[in-house]
Amino acid sequence: MIRVLVADDHQIVRDGLRSLLGALDGLEVVGLAADGVDAIHQVEQASPDVVVMDIQMPRLDGLEATRRITAHHPGVKVVMLTMNDDDETVLSAMRAGASGYLLKGSGAEEVHNAIRAAAAGGMVFGATLAAQVASYFSGMSARVAAPEPFPELTDRERDVLRLLAAGHANDRIAAELYVSSKTVRNAVSAIYAKLHAAGRAEAIIKAREAGYGRD
Repeated sequence: MIRVLVADDHQIVRDGLRSLLGALDGLEVVGLAADGVDAIHQVEQASPDVVVMDIQMPRLDGLEATRRITAHHPGVKVVMLTMNDDDETVLSAMRAGASGYLLKGSGAEEVHNAIRAAAAGGMVFGATLAAQVASYFSGMSARVAAPEPFPELTDRERDVLRLLAAGHANDRIAAELYVSSKTVRNAVSAIYAKLHAAGRAEAIIKAREAGYGRD
């Protein structure tokens, strides 16, 4: 029996997934979470095998929750189930440690297969995302040859720095990353300290010299 935790900020989605997954052979829904913070707490309490995780949630988004869960509970697998199908979000989920990525609207069989594959240690991505995933893996060797700038930064801080380099204000960055303004302010302060930048302008210059903000 695969123990499943559902994390989504919409109650109708949580209830629907509980009914859907609970009716499938070999699955047991052991908890429902309304946001990323709750998901992390329930992973510690309910010990699921797989978390079915939304991305856009209050308090803590699904990407950061996935990053923390996979870092502290490596035996717990995460399958993203979301409306987001842009390349950057898909790749961010993979970098965060997700074992699967499906779009809402996927059929019951596809969701069932993804959960079973994740629990068995595999990776499954929806058919509509195949091109993005193939592109990611085909470029892995190039990324190894050219390591990401600023290794001292966390993934979240690096995301904030990219948006800083693009000229975005803190409120815009918070909206783009689905985090609070306080989270962005804390990340910006950490960036200044780690890059030994006197302020925003110097941090942007360093970021652009490294290739950020040119897209």
